Amino acid sequence: MEEIAYKVIRGRRRTLTLNVEKNGEVVVRAPLSLSDAEISRFVKRHRRWVLKRLAARQNIPQISLADGERITIFGKSYLLATGRTRIAGDTVFLPQEGRAEALARLLKPFCYEPMFRLTQQIAERYGFAFSRVRISSARSRWGSCNRERVIAYTFRLAFLPPEIIEYIAVHELCHTVCFNHSTAFWREVSRILPDYKVRRSNLKSYGYLMDLFLK
Repeated sequence: MEEIAYKVIRGRRRTLTLNVEKNGEVVVRAPLSLSDAEISRFVKRHRRWVLKRLAARQNIPQISLADGERITIFGKSYLLATGRTRIAGDTVFLPQEGRAEALARLLKPFCYEPMFRLTQQIAERYGFAFSRVRISSARSRWGSCNRERVIAYTFRLAFLPPEIIEYIAVHELCHTVCFNHSTAFWREVSRILPDYKVRRSNLKSYGYLMDLFLK
């Protein structure tokens, strides 16, 4: 039976935890006093769970950034080619090396105008007020809104279908009047998007994008 490779992080804690990180690394967090043998037995007891998680990681969809491939950004198809990092017409030019990082750097400023425009249009139509929009590299959430009504979007939403991008913008604008996920909040979302539950459900299938383009 193949052994599971894992990393041990010891600390001032009382419990053992086991996790499969987004990069596929198996990590055990353990108390300082726990022996290696006890940790090994713990991992073996949870072997089936770990293997299931590792298999799920391997099945994460990928986006090819090779020349000649096409990627869809804000609903428009672009051809990939080698060159100075930029978007020109219907072509995205990326360097030969470090393409994912280059694409991330390119998309952060590129996303600003369409997301600001969409947010402004929805705000004006439905009576919301926000202070500004910014684009982040967040990997844990598609968007956020703070008490100053600054709305942030991760650049990764550029790969989502337009109707789901719209849902994210509406979601964050509703947080400008309701800073939680209460019944009142969802009532506000429903006022604008009666089908928001379908869009929210569909968004879950794109969670893999959070693991791509890590810079």
